[in-house]
Amino acid sequence: MNKIKLAILFGGKSDEYSVSLHSAAAIIDNVPKELYEVTLVGITTEGKWLHYEGSTDKINNDTWHQGNLSPVLLSMGDFKGLIKLNERDKVYEKIEIDCIFPVLHGRNGEDGTIQGMCQMAGIPFVGCDMTSSAVSMDKEYTHMICEMSGIKTAPFMSVVNHKTLNIKNLYKEALEKLSLPLFIKPANNGSSIGISKVRNYDEFEKGIMEAFEYDKKIVIESNIEGFEIGCAVVGNEELLIGEVDEIETKNDFFDYVEKYSQHNSKIHCPARISDDLKAQAKEIAANTYKALGCRGLSRVDMFLTPDNEIYLNEINTIPGLTDLSRYPSMLKKIGIEYKDLIVKLVNLAMERDE
Repeated sequence: MNKIKLAILFGGKSDEYSVSLHSAAAIIDNVPKELYEVTLVGITTEGKWLHYEGSTDKINNDTWHQGNLSPVLLSMGDFKGLIKLNERDKVYEKIEIDCIFPVLHGRNGEDGTIQGMCQMAGIPFVGCDMTSSAVSMDKEYTHMICEMSGIKTAPFMSVVNHKTLNIKNLYKEALEKLSLPLFIKPANNGSSIGISKVRNYDEFEKGIMEAFEYDKKIVIESNIEGFEIGCAVVGNEELLIGEVDEIETKNDFFDYVEKYSQHNSKIHCPARISDDLKAQAKEIAANTYKALGCRGLSRVDMFLTPDNEIYLNEINTIPGLTDLSRYPSMLKKIGIEYKDLIVKLVNLAMERDE
């Protein structure tokens, strides 16, 4: 049997660059070498694509880009694959690719940019297509589409940064529409970067300015009392739904530091909720996945209120993928081991090209 030529992309021009390195290193260490001929492409924080042939240790400690690495680019012609440039000898090499696994979190990796390039190149790729990646990444569009599909979301408003924006007037409008406390979020970002919970004007002003550092558009949401639960979804037309997990945290919310340190937080998988509520959460996860046109994989995050109502929080189309991350852990609970998950995701990507 011929091996599938698989390109794994990691790094990226994103605030979540370091998260991508750890996810990619885990996948590279676990990808079945008997099934795949793997080509590694690292993307620097400046956006340069480099062919990498070293160890995952150097990916984990972010020294992979040191040394004389050859630039690569995605072919947009009749050749499906990568073009590797030897700048010293002024020659190039063609690397055939059957499938691309973009292990890229956040902006320029999870927002449809890479997916659009892969679609233009005609190469199958793991995960959602360009459109579903873009609308799932944008919290305003996620709200709008899911509300129209009958999925409960927190009351919200969106704001675009411009020179005439008056933060005091915005605060008054937010109080009238949403009331305190509020969450302020960059519309397009992940890992809770740039998110603030605010209880007064001073915190509001600070939160607005911080969120605008990461995106020109922000979303302001009402606070939903309760705690966060999540659910893994994998599939194209036929979906597999993972176990529901639960985030227990002493902080205001599961912020960036807690996501990757868990000093004051703990993940419970399965969640400590009734079977009926788990079933409801799984149904909402599947409905969200379908409403946004997702394929391949996504993790759907929700809130469970004290009255046992479930609200959508957000969807992650390329969730954390280390072997200890929430997404693989949820699927492991239903019998899908990490290596089998990698194979399944690649098969789902190839299936779309048939």
